[in-house]
Parts: sequence; C-alpha cells; structure tokens
Amino acid sequence: MTRLHLFDLDGTLMYGSAAPVEISRQLGLSAEIAALERSFSAREMEPHQFSVAVHALWAELTPAHVRAAFDGSPWIAGIREVWREIRERGEYCAVISLSPSFFVELLTEWGAHAAHGSVFPEVPFTRPVEVAGILTPEAKVTVADRLCERFGLGRVNCVAYGDSMTDAVLFDAVPVSVAVNARPYLVRRATHVYEGRDLREAYQLVGSQRPEVDAS
Repeated sequence: MTRLHLFDLDGTLMYGSAAPVEISRQLGLSAEIAALERSFSAREMEPHQFSVAVHALWAELTPAHVRAAFDGSPWIAGIREVWREIRERGEYCAVISLSPSFFVELLTEWGAHAAHGSVFPEVPFTRPVEVAGILTPEAKVTVADRLCERFGLGRVNCVAYGDSMTDAVLFDAVPVSVAVNARPYLVRRATHVYEGRDLREAYQLVGSQRPEVDAS
C-alpha cells in the first residue's frame, strides 16, 4: 500500500520564515506583518482575522511581487528531490497550509501532487477575502481526508510534516508525523523529530518504512 506525505509550508518547507512574511517583505511591510504574526502566534487573532488583515495590508500586491517572494524565500534544501523520490516510489505528496492559496499552489511547479492554502482572491485584489475559504488547523484534516479519497487511501497511510501548533490536529489524526524544526508543543506529538535544513534528511526518517494496509 502506498502513502500520502502531507507537508506544511511556513516554518517547515520554508526555513525560519513564512509566506506572509516573504510577501510583505516585497512590499516593504516587514514591520507590519511582524506585528500581525505576533498577534496570531499569541492567539489574539483567529486564522480568518489574520487573513483579512493581510489582505488589507497587501493592497498594492502584484503577481510580480508574489513570484519574487516565492523565488527569494528561504526554502529548506532538497524539496524537489524528496518529492521526485516520493513520485518514483508510487507515493503521493501534497502541501496543506494556512497561507494564501496563490502562493501555496506555486509548489505544484516543484512536483507536489496537490497544494492547498487559504483561498484568496486573484492577485491583484479586486475582491475581499471570503472567510469561508480560510483554512484552520482543523480544516487541514478535512483537506487531508479529501486527498485520501482522491488517491484511494486512508489516514492510516498518511505521513504529516510540520513545525507549529497549527499542525497539531493533523499530527493527532495520522499515525506517522515528523516535527521539522518544530516548537516543543509539536515535538511532543510527533513520532519523529528533525532539526536541520535539508528535507532529504527529514524524509529519511520515514522514507524506508512501509505503511500499514488500510482496512477501511
């Protein structure tokens, strides 16, 4: 039986940073996004409130800004190589992130079978954010279930990779998880822990293990 590898983006595939931070840097709004990030980390803002706030902050955002942010982000090494190996093994890889969909979906260019983020309007913005499209930590599990259905798998066949509290619900829902440069809160919930800057090393912790057969 094959597996589905589920990757978080901010702080996991991106070392020490997040998509909103990199996008805001392109607009010269680093101080403003830092304040919002602090509020979100302190649980003073819900995901939909954070998304509405960054949407307003990015009034001047263009596709060129998005591409520059993506290309200039501090990506962990080995992402494309890991995803290539996953594909060659007949397995699947996907990204599930609370960050904006227009950024997250660019990772399909690197070999992800699927990439899901909070649904934002097309850039440049001419419409408001629809709150219903903003992902929550619980919604990560919902997206994972939809991907399992798409690929003919079950949660028992999933491996989750993440770094923060927003990944905890997904970690609790699947049998194998890798905490990548993670907060202590998540480390305690993971079956594997990795500190470093190369996804190939994190993947090696689970790459040779075979999943259980889903009897559902």
